[in-house]
Amino acid sequence: MRTRGLSPAFLLTFLLTGCCHCVLGIRWLSLVRTSSSLATLERNVSCDQLRGLSRAQRHICRNNYDFMQSVRRGAKLAVLECQHQFRQRRWNCSTVNGTRLFSKALSDVLSGTREAAFVHALSAAAVAHEVTRACSAGRLAGRCGCDRSVRGASPEGFKWSGCSDNVAYGVAFSRAFVDARDLRLARTVSNPKALVNLHNNDVGRKVIRAQMSRQCKCHGVSGSCELKTCWKELRPFRDVGHVLREKFDKATQVEVKRRGSQGTRSHSRPLILPVRPTSVDANALQYLKPSPNFCEANASVGFPGTSGRHCEPFSSSADGCETLCCGRGYNTRLDRLLERCACKFVWCCEVRCRSCVKDVSVSTCR
Repeated sequence: MRTRGLSPAFLLTFLLTGCCHCVLGIRWLSLVRTSSSLATLERNVSCDQLRGLSRAQRHICRNNYDFMQSVRRGAKLAVLECQHQFRQRRWNCSTVNGTRLFSKALSDVLSGTREAAFVHALSAAAVAHEVTRACSAGRLAGRCGCDRSVRGASPEGFKWSGCSDNVAYGVAFSRAFVDARDLRLARTVSNPKALVNLHNNDVGRKVIRAQMSRQCKCHGVSGSCELKTCWKELRPFRDVGHVLREKFDKATQVEVKRRGSQGTRSHSRPLILPVRPTSVDANALQYLKPSPNFCEANASVGFPGTSGRHCEPFSSSADGCETLCCGRGYNTRLDRLLERCACKFVWCCEVRCRSCVKDVSVSTCR
């Protein structure tokens, strides 16, 4: 399958268009609620009707409509992975009364926090992941395919062959689409949140690149491995989520300052400086302001609070009752469960089990 670069129209649209407002910068994640049958809709009408897209992203959608199914898959992947990684934390990527996960109200609260940093990195990585997979699977025929640059013999003695995942193409599309909302703001008005958003998007894409793995196959008589061929493959996205969650815990609070002396304007790119005396790690997630405590429910922004959440009484981690319940205490009850037990294999082809009653202690936040 032939691989070619992003179209000139794609890149021109990416560079010259943008939106005039910025909240969390990831409202395109509402695509997760879009019908899965995007292909049945007429491209110009459907791109204008897709909620959450900025003007720049709508232009990209029209010129590259065959990518939008992968973008939708990326949005769904990001939301599910966010909910998995934060399932035991005060903020668990959940909603209340059906409120959109990243609605404008919730976006305004989270914008600039380390939670926003995590979601920006995760969503940028998810789009890169899904576009890369689509390229390798042949779902974007004529636009991209396998990475043919990985070829020839290696110093380790194996031969590069097969279909290596074209992560460079997936990263390029992610940069064009995901960054479109923040790029113009960062270039024209040096919006601090936009600058930090773009940085965190790049962190997510770096993790995708770093998580590529080598897969190999042996060739020869009776598996003698006389010849070994290898290719590069994306790791499961769960691995990316784990790495980004670790980066979330070690995120750096920063402030954005203009270059130049006090009282003078400078057209150079502003400096991103750590709030505490330390060096800026280019691979660390960055945030601008502390997070809310997420303890109390707030229906207006779509956060359910932690009341009623399951917690672990003896855990000192984020899922511990002391932390998760915000000092309000917790209630413990005994649930009686009926489960299969004492299972035995009976010849032939049958498994017989008894039904056993098990008492389980369940703790929930007050």
